[in-house]
Amino acid sequence: MERDNLGFDAPAPIGHPVRASMPEGAYSGPAIGEHLPDFELPDAFGSTIRFHTDRGNSRAALVFYRSAVW
Repeated sequence: MERDNLGFDAPAPIGHPVRASMPEGAYSGPAIGEHLPDFELPDAFGSTIRFHTDRGNSRAALVFYRSAVW
């Protein structure tokens, strides 16, 4: 892996084992439109957010970052 001009690790090149596809039938999470169970997580300020309770009847887009460099 190489570092870019800012010192961050560059993406793995195509063909690198890290970028291999998931095996057939591997669970990768809920399908688009699938109803999620209720859960609690802290927000950016440390307050607890309950997914279904706090969003009411509004739709939501849930985004998870696999990794990040801060």
